Amino acid sequence: MAICKMCGEEAQELVSARVQGKMRKVCEDCADRATEEEEVAKESESVVQGMMGFKGRRN
Repeated sequence: MAICKMCGEEAQELVSARVQGKMRKVCEDCADRATEEEEVAKESESVVQGMMGFKGRRN
C-alpha cells in the first residue's frame, strides 16, 4: 500500500498532481481537491486583476 503525501492515508494507487506548484504523488481524493483549489485560486486572481485594471498575466 502506498501512502498519500497530503493526507497521510494509505491508498491503493497514487496519482501525480500539482499541489501548490509542485508535482506530488497523492491519492485521487486529494488530487481532485488540489485541482479544485488551484482552479478557484486562478479565478479569484483573475477577478482581482480585473478590478485593478491589470492587463498582463503573472507567471
